[in-house]
Amino acid sequence: MVRRARRTYRALGEVYYYAHPELDFDDPFQLLVATVLSAQTTDLRVNQTTPKLFAAYPTPEDLAAADPSVLEELIRPTGFFRNKARSLIGLSTELRDRFGGEVPGRLEDLVTLPGVGRKTAHVVLGNAYGRPGITVDTHFQRLVRRWRWTEQEDPVKIEAEVAEIFPRKDWTTLSHRVIFHGRRICHSRKPACGACPIAHLCPSFGEGETDPDKARKLLKYEMGGQPGQRLKPPADYPGRPAPPLGTRVDGA
Repeated sequence: MVRRARRTYRALGEVYYYAHPELDFDDPFQLLVATVLSAQTTDLRVNQTTPKLFAAYPTPEDLAAADPSVLEELIRPTGFFRNKARSLIGLSTELRDRFGGEVPGRLEDLVTLPGVGRKTAHVVLGNAYGRPGITVDTHFQRLVRRWRWTEQEDPVKIEAEVAEIFPRKDWTTLSHRVIFHGRRICHSRKPACGACPIAHLCPSFGEGETDPDKARKLLKYEMGGQPGQRLKPPADYPGRPAPPLGTRVDGA
């Protein structure tokens, strides 16, 4: 299983060599806020919301002093806006009072903030501070179970078991690649098995549509993309083009 898992990781790297955090941010505070907002919504919706939010509240001190009703209206498009507003004001207050207005760079500190669990903490640590971590979101949890990397259902146990398979230095990149694949191809209800470039490595092949033409219709676009932009990196991204749809990659 370990050999197959590592081969799958390498194969995902051929398809999603440009995998990256899809939330827009300029600093750890912005990434923390954006990640809290991303619960139960899309990164695209968050990215449409945060420019006005950060213009109004550029620092933890500003957000800690926000009028809840005004903040709720700003973040309403992301859903669950009342709970999220409470979390944002609460975590900003903690950052101001306990951490000097800075986002801490330790997992044990981050998870003490309102609305911040291990998943959010690992997103911040891995992408704002370069400290490797495994982000067990719904996509990651679904895929590693389909691939038989683990039988666990608890996110903390999943994180621990998957961490045993891969070197620490790969954890953040692994998270991006798996999440990209889950968003684009290996969906919850209708995985596009017939258009999957790593289907030959998947012990769950056949759970979804296996006909290539039908499977292609199930593929999701890149965030904000248009037809014909599936599985492609941004136009200005350096490097080679992504493999064509349906191309098998081996990860050898």
